[in-house]
Amino acid sequence: MQFVHLHTHSEYSLLDGANRIDDLVERAVELGMPALALTDHGNLHGAWEFQEKARARGIKPIIGCEAYVAYGDRRSRRMEEGAPAHNAHLVLLAENRRGYANLVRLSSIGYTEGFYRRPRVDRETLERYSEGIICLSACLAGEVARYLQHERYDDAKRAAEWHAGVFRDRYWLELQNHGIPKQDLVNKGIIEISEELGLPLVVTNDAHYMRREDADAHDTLLCIGTGKDKADRDRLRFHGEESYFKTADEMAELFPDLPGLLAETVKIAERCDVKFDKQYQLPGFPLPDRFSDPMQMLRHEATEGANARYGDPLPDEARDRLDYELGVIENTGYAGYLLIVWDFIVAARERDIPVGPGRGSAAGSIICYALGITDVDPLEF
Repeated sequence: MQFVHLHTHSEYSLLDGANRIDDLVERAVELGMPALALTDHGNLHGAWEFQEKARARGIKPIIGCEAYVAYGDRRSRRMEEGAPAHNAHLVLLAENRRGYANLVRLSSIGYTEGFYRRPRVDRETLERYSEGIICLSACLAGEVARYLQHERYDDAKRAAEWHAGVFRDRYWLELQNHGIPKQDLVNKGIIEISEELGLPLVVTNDAHYMRREDADAHDTLLCIGTGKDKADRDRLRFHGEESYFKTADEMAELFPDLPGLLAETVKIAERCDVKFDKQYQLPGFPLPDRFSDPMQMLRHEATEGANARYGDPLPDEARDRLDYELGVIENTGYAGYLLIVWDFIVAARERDIPVGPGRGSAAGSIICYALGITDVDPLEF
């Protein structure tokens, strides 16, 4: 029986996750797992390291995060009236490159627009950037679970219905079993919601440390993160010693009446496929209608600028150098990049923002000189 961990924290869940990425990958290899998800709290800090190391060991990487979702507006610092908490957790997995790009956008928005204690997004941003993302309802801190803990079944059902409407066939209700008494209440409610709304279920383990015996070390980490003494009664602590990287057999034992839900983790993993070509990804430059491609526009602007710098017709030396550089840029595909640089240099000068005469290899380029990016004549100097 195969099982894939879809709710996993590394050291990039700062002062909360006690797993190193190398150890996670090696443990997945040891247990014969075909894939592994990384879902750190509110960030993608470990995404690149994780996918590189996982692929090197034959493990399919699933890039994700456990987002913090504000109950109201992400910019508000007030607790929403009627909300059970300041925010809720939500597991987001990149299904494809579009999903990865949307995860990056959501993470950035959380830090730049929604940061209050945690990097938060909200429903508006989830609606806007849901494409290509698989969504799981998360742990006891998830919105559905929080409402169920407060015996607000209708609110929990409405929350699940909203997420299903946004993510469509990419939304799963998440079942966990860490031996926490209130988890039984939550799981019962989640199963009922699943049956009422026809939503799929999946089982996960909220893996914050590697093995059962690491629970105490993880507890110490929590104390460091919250500035509390281990003897303090009123502090954040995990219940029991169950939030570790469990085997497929251990997961099956936790859900003996729902064996098919382990296979569901594999189905989700098979849907996720994010690969990087490791090429520079440059934004497209918006072209005026009279130009068909960036190279045509660059050639025109560079020629016009060179004529202004050196006179028309161009001296042979300037013409030869211009043609040579245009050829190199065309072969390397950097026309759009040069136009972007030219555009923001022009914008800076129009706004009286100081621009230096040139630095590095750009100061030796006749095209940069012709476009006004630099003010150093490469033919003279």
